[in-house]
Amino acid sequence: MNMKIVIAPDSFKESLSAIEVARAMADGVRVALQQAEIDLCPMADGGEGTVEAMVAATDGEFRTVEVFGPLVKPTKAQFGLLGDKHTAVIEMAEAAGLGLVKPEKRNPLLTTTFGVGQLILAALDAGANRMIIGIGGSATNDGGTGCAQALGVVFIDQRGRAFACGLSGGDMGGIKSIDITGCDGRVGQCEILVACDVTNPLTGPGGASAVYGPQKGATPEMVEALDAGLANLAGVIREQLGVDVENIPGAGAAGGLGAGLVAFAGAKLRSGIEIVADAVGLAGRIAGADLVITGEGKFDSQSASGKAAVGVGKIAADASVPCICIPGQASADAPREMFADVRPLVAEGVSVVDAMQRTKALLSERASEAIRNAGL
Repeated sequence: MNMKIVIAPDSFKESLSAIEVARAMADGVRVALQQAEIDLCPMADGGEGTVEAMVAATDGEFRTVEVFGPLVKPTKAQFGLLGDKHTAVIEMAEAAGLGLVKPEKRNPLLTTTFGVGQLILAALDAGANRMIIGIGGSATNDGGTGCAQALGVVFIDQRGRAFACGLSGGDMGGIKSIDITGCDGRVGQCEILVACDVTNPLTGPGGASAVYGPQKGATPEMVEALDAGLANLAGVIREQLGVDVENIPGAGAAGGLGAGLVAFAGAKLRSGIEIVADAVGLAGRIAGADLVITGEGKFDSQSASGKAAVGVGKIAADASVPCICIPGQASADAPREMFADVRPLVAEGVSVVDAMQRTKALLSERASEAIRNAGL
């Protein structure tokens, strides 16, 4: 009987996507074990590359639509429809990411998540009744209000007038009331999971504005105004919708989009790797395997805090299947104990520069070495 090997790595940032990493590892496995039955299952933790990894792992498809970017200029954005045809995967950065705003124009008082709501509508139009939303890399600080506007929620100011579409961080202090009666009815029928691996609350010293505002272009004075605005929004949500989002762990992710998706779309915040693993059926795929190979660009002490390789390793351990980790680099404090073998690309005779230039070849070499060392 052929040996079954599940290959489930994350991407190597600035080098290869998760599916490219998986294919390179598979090439190495075949050199050492020609008859192996290989199951490629590229992984992600909810951050950049999640859509691509999950579409590849489930034989899904990509959809491209035109939405408003963070400064309300039209932009092309992509989402994924998984192989089950009813689960959509969205990365908020496609519509409201920091990379869509030139450094000199970054200002979270002006940016909006409206395009994220448009992506959600596009996914609903495509037939999705389950949605996974990765919310890393935002340029925004609008508490998810822009996104909610696209879904049909109306925000009212002190004069009783509805805000124009494209609410931004600078508008939060002026919100007086919220009308959710016009929200698209399909939203309430859709299970929305938010891949969120930060625990920041919405407001305060550890909140969205104070921690992430500066990297989005906020000055200390702007941070103070943004934080006060989100506190006002949280108060209105608490009073009128009966939902207390201010101190939910992860509410401050993506400038408060975590809080907004909970309040306006009934979303649940969960660990990204857990969401992705469930969606691609990783536990079932590992259960019948003889070996698992995973990896990520940097394997260190932070890997235990929701990163993909350790998440894969835990699922393999639960199934009593040995797991090998092939990272780009591995630090001394990395949690090696959960893996049968750890073989980083950067090793004696291989520098970081070498590893970046020869990533595919080195991944194949390390996979072959690992298989031979395992005696399979």
